[in-house]
Amino acid sequence: MEITLLGTGAPAGLPRPDCSCAVCATALGPDARAATAVLVDDALLLDLTPGAAFAAARAGHSLGGVRQVLLSHPHDGPAVEVPAGLPQPGRVPDGRELALLTGHRVRAVAMDAGGTGYAVTGPEGQRLLYLPPGAAPAGLEQATAQSYDMVLADVVGRPDALARLRAVGSAGPTTDVVAVHLDHDVPAGPELRRRLAVAGARAVPDGTTLVVGAYEEVPDVPRRTLVLGGARSGKSVEAERRLETFPDVLYVATGGTRAGDTEWAARVAAHRERRPGSWRTAETTDLVPLLAEDGPPVLIDCLSLWLTDAMDAVGAWDDAEWAGGGEKLLRERVRELTDAVRATRRTVVAVSNEVGSGIVPATPSGRRYRDELGRVNTAFANECEQVVLVVAGQAVVLRG
Repeated sequence: MEITLLGTGAPAGLPRPDCSCAVCATALGPDARAATAVLVDDALLLDLTPGAAFAAARAGHSLGGVRQVLLSHPHDGPAVEVPAGLPQPGRVPDGRELALLTGHRVRAVAMDAGGTGYAVTGPEGQRLLYLPPGAAPAGLEQATAQSYDMVLADVVGRPDALARLRAVGSAGPTTDVVAVHLDHDVPAGPELRRRLAVAGARAVPDGTTLVVGAYEEVPDVPRRTLVLGGARSGKSVEAERRLETFPDVLYVATGGTRAGDTEWAARVAAHRERRPGSWRTAETTDLVPLLAEDGPPVLIDCLSLWLTDAMDAVGAWDDAEWAGGGEKLLRERVRELTDAVRATRRTVVAVSNEVGSGIVPATPSGRRYRDELGRVNTAFANECEQVVLVVAGQAVVLRG
């Protein structure tokens, strides 16, 4: 089964008409996208959009053989003219299945927002799932026997849709996840590709033809990642974004509750509100046993507070205790942590502060903490496939 993406953009396209944002201003050439429409084996058209016939011709295809046109979502704006020879577009009631003379079977999948998803099975058994913009599947059954070969979804706008599919086995390691309905939420080009790749997804230009079931282009998700950044740089948001398409993430908060500190409580609440409801939280600095266990992905926020606790435990703030064995004990703790990162089978994303580039701390203990955090970051980074530095909300890939 082959599909041709006549468009990959949001319903309004990219750039949006009359939008002056930076993303729309730079969405040129291959980064410009018409509204999403999918041609399946030249026989089935999912979503009829303006200029579909011309888009098909540019891609070397024709709509002359299309036997069914299905709409996935309400189309706002002026009515789209149906090209001569095409059947009248329609939508299939949730749960109903169509059998086409071409051998394709199409089942309508219920969504949690306006629209209809379509599960298409090709004549040779390949399975494709197409989701409308801004929607995720509703009422998925657990333990799906077979994952889809390809998923076309609004990965940027609804990352939880992919998480739901992964939770029940509808999307697996070999599922080719292609982002569609792309809008101006993420800068086009390298940044879009970077964000999708860490979620195990990708984007392709309009007019691309793909073979359903060929998974060689599926990006490998890095198993261990360190996200560095200064205060309020956006490093925690970057770390959370990397795992929002995965279910059952364990969020490890190393800072504790700090009873009576209202400012700290507000910070914790802001972090919790950003996280998906399916994530679990563990408040601990005992990271080695967690990394030794099998389980879902782990997000550690952050190593800076882990180091504070470790330095408290070894008496690192007192010069005499530090010289009398505290330094050696801290080195052992850091080595235990990095050994655990090296051996872990879990997907790990860790956050840490990048310090030492600004004002030199005024106290010996402050300078000691700065130096030790630099050493921890270096040791942890050495065990990671990917290391990212976040500056002013922009992620700079240092490794991977």
